[in-house]
This record gives sequence, C-alpha cells and structure tokens, in this order.
Amino acid sequence: MQAPIQYAEVKTSSARYWGLLLVLAVIALMGVAGAHHMDVEGHHVSGMTNQIVWGLPHVFAIFLIVAASGALNIASLASVFAKQAYKPLARFSAILSIALLVGGLAILLLDLGRPERLIVAMTHYNFKSIFAWNIILYTGFVVIVMAYLWLMMERRMQRWSKPAGLIAFVWRLVLTTGTGSIFGFLVARESYDSALLAPMFIIMSFTFGLAILILLLMLSFSLDRRELDVSHLQRLRKLLGIFTASVFYFVVVFHLTKLYGTQNHGFESFILMDGGIYTFLFWFIQIGLGNLLPLALIYAPQLQNSGKSLVSACLLVIVGAFAQLYIIIVGGQAYPLNIFPGYIVESSFYDGVVNSYAPSPWELMLGCGGITAALLIALLALRVLPIMPTALSAEAQ
Repeated sequence: MQAPIQYAEVKTSSARYWGLLLVLAVIALMGVAGAHHMDVEGHHVSGMTNQIVWGLPHVFAIFLIVAASGALNIASLASVFAKQAYKPLARFSAILSIALLVGGLAILLLDLGRPERLIVAMTHYNFKSIFAWNIILYTGFVVIVMAYLWLMMERRMQRWSKPAGLIAFVWRLVLTTGTGSIFGFLVARESYDSALLAPMFIIMSFTFGLAILILLLMLSFSLDRRELDVSHLQRLRKLLGIFTASVFYFVVVFHLTKLYGTQNHGFESFILMDGGIYTFLFWFIQIGLGNLLPLALIYAPQLQNSGKSLVSACLLVIVGAFAQLYIIIVGGQAYPLNIFPGYIVESSFYDGVVNSYAPSPWELMLGCGGITAALLIALLALRVLPIMPTALSAEAQ
C-alpha cells in the first residue's frame, strides 16, 4: 500500500529566498510605476499606435494566461486521468495556475489606461464578442481552481476532488480555446483567420505551463533542501519533450496550411523570408532556440540525468514562447491589412505599408511586473500553505 503523501509549507529562512522575494517585489513595483506613467501621460509614450494596438504587454499577458491553463495540466493528469505519479504535485499545479492567470490579468487591467472601466466589461456583455466570453472564462477559472484546490487540501472533501478536477480540465480547455479564438476569429487579418490557432494555443499552454512548473519545482525544493528524486524529473522531462515537439508540429502545419492558399502567400513571405525582425524571431528564436535546441537537450542520451540541461530546456522553451507570441500578436498586426481582397486600394493611410513597432521601456516594465507578480504569489503561497510534498523520492512514486 502506498504511503500517504505528506505536504508542508516551504520553511526556508535563507537569505536567498528573502532576497529573491525582494527582487521580485521591486520589479513588480516597477511594473506598477510603468503602468501609472502610461496612464498619466497616455499610451502615446508606449510603442503602440492605432495600427499596432496590441503590443509587448499583451505578449506578456497572453503568455501568462496561456501558461496558467497549462500549469494545471499536472493536477489534471493526477485527478482526471488517475496518473498517481503526478498526484504529489497536484496542489502546486493548481496554485501556480491561479498565480499565473492573476499576473496575466493584472497586465491587461493596468494596460487599459482606465482600469475602473473593467466594471463595464463585467456588467455589460456582448455575447458576439470573444472578449466578453473571456471575461467569464477567466474569472470562472480562478473560482473553479480555488474550489478544486480546497477540495484537494480538505481531507473530508477529497472524494469530490476528481469531479472538480474534471470541471477544471474542461474549463481550462475552453479558456485556452477562447484565447486562441481571439485571433482565429479575426477574418480581416491574413495572419490570423485560422481554426488551427485554437488547438495550437492549447498545446502551447501545455508546454509553457509545464516549463514554468518544472523551474519553480526545482527552485522550491532547492530552497527548502527537500529530496527530489531524478525519476520524477525524468517523467516531467519526457512530458516536456512531447509537448515541445507537438508545438513544433502545429507551427509547421499552420504555415503549410497558410501556404496552401494563394491569398496568404504575401503574409507567409513576410514572416518566413522578408519580415526583418519577425523572420529572425521565427527561425532563430522560436524554431531554433525555442523548439529544436530544447528537444536536443531533452532527448540527448548523455543529458538524460542532467538537471542543468532540463533547466536550460525549460528556459529556452520560455524564450521561444515569447518569440512565438510576439510574432503572432505584433507580427500579425504589422503586416498590411487587406480590407478589400482582390482589389488595389490607394490612399495616404498606411495602405500596403508594413506597420512599425518598437516597444517602450514602460511596456517592458509592465510586462515584467506581471511576470514577477505571478511568481510572488506562487512563492508566498508555498510559504504559507501546505502545497508542496515534503519529498519526491523514488519510493513516493
């Protein structure tokens, strides 16, 4: 009979832990300062324009929102699919998903310029708008996962954790589908307008969320000097490899599908050959550093037991994730808008012109502030709640 899993708070009092929290808090406050500056001075101080309306903050926000859905994947494997090997990390998976989503939504809220206007979006719904649906999906996700976490932690209610996990699993799939559909439903832009974006965002969420979870798992066990057997990391390594390869597959299929339609050849040429920074980000950062190199680090036989190679692979996946989202969000807007397909339109209003965008320091501060806010929430939760198992030894499998 398998021994019950013991959970405890991260009880470290090392200078490294408190120093890390201090650095994260400072960066988070810088994010608030950046948002305040754009609020007071106006968005003209950012790099965003009436042509590029979604900029770097939205890249950070969507990364966190997508990763939040994927971070819950470990809990889903344990409760929904009865994979007991992942059960010790289910609580951590749930709290991390909440932290990441809150960080992403904080960026979107502070980027509004008028954050109080969110009340209008929450009380007046246009159900033909995918944005209105996402308000429901995001807030519902936080409530459902919090309930799911409580059911897992309360001994008397644990029998209800599996149904709650199933609801959370379905909800997060719908949530990520909705996030991908923000772009997939925009038929006016050749860069979007694809049903493949929804499933691609789902597999992206699995990859991004797992990469963050592995890094924080290794960090927390290192801070508290808990036992972390290599067999558990091996399992997560293989899972990360499968998800990374799946993202690569969907990217290839997405661009092949676009290339099949003659009307999309201009956009594909822009991204794959003539797009300048976007072409560089695609081939060297997204594909090279974000897909192929992590796969090499994950599957190289001589690196199978190397924790450093796994950390490197996770960091590279995250770098590739930002490049991929930057290309989708900013690159998709930079390509000229084709309002009347099949016709030549001439005017002085940016017709046929590639829109330029240069992120401002204020946008970078806001984006980094959201990332660090999410990490702060996760690390503080580990400090005050019995979320992390006391050990992940080989016997605990």
